[in-house]
Amino acid sequence: MDRIIRTLPPPSSLSVSVVSFLNAKLNEKEDLEQAPALLSELRTQCHVLDQSLSDLNTQLRNYLINHASHSDRTGNLLRDIDAKLGDLQSASCSSSPDGGSGKVLGEELPALAKEVARVNTVRTYAETALKLDTLVGDIEDAVSSTVKRTLRREPSTKSSEEMRSVAIRTLKLTEEILRLVAKTHPEWTRLVSAVDHRVDRSLAILRPQAIADHRSLLTSLGWPPPLSTLNSLGPESKRSTDAQSPLFTMKGDLKQQYSDSFLALCSLQELQRQRKSRQLEGQNREIALHQPLWAIEELVNPISVASQRHFSKWVDKPEYIFALVYKVTRDYVDSMDELLQPLVDEAMLSGYSCREEWISAMVTSLSTYLAKEIFPMYVSQLDEESTSEKHLQARISWLHLIDQMIAFDKRVQSLASHSGILLSLQEDAKLEKLSSFSVFIDKPDWLDLWADIELTDAFVKLKPEIENERSWSTEVRGVAVLSAQEDNKSPAIASAFHQRFSAVIDRCRSLPSIELRSRFLKLAGAPIIHRFLGCLLFRCQEAEGLTALTDNDALMKVAKSVNAARYFESILKEWCEDIFFLEMGLNQDTSTDGNDFGSEESSGNGILYEEIKKLEEFRTGWVEKLSTVVVRGFDVCCRDYLKNKKQWQEKGEEGWMVSQSFVGALDYLQGKMSILEEGLNRVDFVGVWRSLAPGLDKLIFNGILMTNAKFSDGGVERLSNDFSVLFGVFGAWCLRPEGFFPKLSEGLKLLKMGKKQLQNCLAGGEIWLKENRIRHLTAAESEKIAKNRI
Repeated sequence: MDRIIRTLPPPSSLSVSVVSFLNAKLNEKEDLEQAPALLSELRTQCHVLDQSLSDLNTQLRNYLINHASHSDRTGNLLRDIDAKLGDLQSASCSSSPDGGSGKVLGEELPALAKEVARVNTVRTYAETALKLDTLVGDIEDAVSSTVKRTLRREPSTKSSEEMRSVAIRTLKLTEEILRLVAKTHPEWTRLVSAVDHRVDRSLAILRPQAIADHRSLLTSLGWPPPLSTLNSLGPESKRSTDAQSPLFTMKGDLKQQYSDSFLALCSLQELQRQRKSRQLEGQNREIALHQPLWAIEELVNPISVASQRHFSKWVDKPEYIFALVYKVTRDYVDSMDELLQPLVDEAMLSGYSCREEWISAMVTSLSTYLAKEIFPMYVSQLDEESTSEKHLQARISWLHLIDQMIAFDKRVQSLASHSGILLSLQEDAKLEKLSSFSVFIDKPDWLDLWADIELTDAFVKLKPEIENERSWSTEVRGVAVLSAQEDNKSPAIASAFHQRFSAVIDRCRSLPSIELRSRFLKLAGAPIIHRFLGCLLFRCQEAEGLTALTDNDALMKVAKSVNAARYFESILKEWCEDIFFLEMGLNQDTSTDGNDFGSEESSGNGILYEEIKKLEEFRTGWVEKLSTVVVRGFDVCCRDYLKNKKQWQEKGEEGWMVSQSFVGALDYLQGKMSILEEGLNRVDFVGVWRSLAPGLDKLIFNGILMTNAKFSDGGVERLSNDFSVLFGVFGAWCLRPEGFFPKLSEGLKLLKMGKKQLQNCLAGGEIWLKENRIRHLTAAESEKIAKNRI
């Protein structure tokens, strides 16, 4: 068979794309042998394109048929309305003035208006459904085209990016229509649900494809950068000048491709946020709406994978792990601000800072590794049945890891603060993203274990201080009660417990949520206060058991314990006014009481209310005991004085301003009060003497004035002198000491009255007492005192 030789058309008649294609495929003579295969491939592609064109024509024809059907139905409805309007006009013209037109206007016109509204709604629904169907069809075509180009592995991605951009723009337009429909026609739920279902199917294809293309582009850019270029990994390493971000080095078409890909991901995420916002309307949407920035996650994930190869070598040296993560985070954080933040703003992705997203993504990757690899290993070491030395070493390793986490969080949050956001004012959700301690959110048992380790460590450090007697006797000078700024005479042991408790509070502040902080403080902080209170109670009971507090040393021991309790109570009350403790207190009240504020007392002192209450009860109880001990000793010293009833019928002893038998009791009282004034802080000493005075008032009143003793003028004078000296003891601490001895003062007042006044007292009763300003004596007591006057 003879070959038919065909001449090639002149090159000028060929398009540029055809010439480029032939030059690429038939560049050399040897390429002519592949011409039959190339021809077969071109015919196959043409057949596929023809088939696609046929499918599109069929789909377009179906759309036109549906549109024509909707138009016919709408036209029939409109013609029906026109006919009814004609009938209405005829009825209106032929109606008689006997009320026929009123019937038409009152009955048929509202029905007609309702029919018009229904038709209009149907027309609007049909137009909206057709428009949405067209848009969703365009989305599906664009997504399908993008997938086909990817499956064919075409070398150029420009057309793929263009089709993806078309799909995203159409998705945004569709979402705007859906949002408007949901707002103006909430009853069209089936239409919205049907469109959402088709859009979700398209997004399920579009988003993974966009992420895959973005990852391929990052790989071509040389991301992630080699970690070996990062010099000094020590905790105090300065910023590396050698490690440059590949994002800074990209240029030309590569930079444009990355920008387009980054914008596409941001646009898809913003679209997803808008769809969630519409679908979750009326619900708590914050958690669902604010998701990590996808494009930043794609930068962090490969770095995280590369870093973990190094982490596995540093399990026993966690400081190297934190140093590497901080180094990478710091060296590339500026490129997030300078290069990527403008792209996020261009995509109108509101509420996102690339700096914060980069830092939080790096912290999250570190927290994930800690939760999967580091902490489980440390927990297993603690759970193993081993020697005490190994167990102690496991606890030390745990505390060292916590120290590294605290230092890392402070440095990382310092980086984030350059974005202009004060972390102290942020909600817990943002703090969780910037804290490596977020590992404890899903692992409360690890938090309990950490609290137990911290508590054990605190008790070990406090044990030498507790056993050292000098810590209980030596005062810490210069330590002031925060509320009054006065010397509280607190022993050194209180300062030691305060330092340990403050250390626990500092550790507690590193936790990112109120619930975690509250739980940790209750587990690791409150037991320290309970141990402190237990030590105070033991020393006081020991002193009371040995000497019944009759010894001066025992009094001083109790006084020092009361001072320590006062100091710690003042510290806790001052702390509980801080917002840090108030938040935990309110959170505790809400969770335990089932309301927003809890009990009035509990919310007043925050989370440490129970501990403060116990310290206060201890202090007030032992202050009362001190005053009781003094009253009991005073009673013993003046027993003969109280039993001698004849002395009140005699004149005072010559040369004595006070009864001799009363001098010993007064000397005892003044001596004990001097010791207590020296040993107790000023506030609690006031409580002692104010509690002591009513006790002495009752003791002497019942022992002298309520007996059958008879009082002559000389005896009244003698009693007045004794009382003046007694009041003088308390005059050092108040201006009117007799006011704290109401029964003695008013009883003496009665004894000094004349005969006529006493007779009036016997006759007048309660009324006479009120008129003469005697308020603390009953009528019976007044009558007995008056009858004893001779």
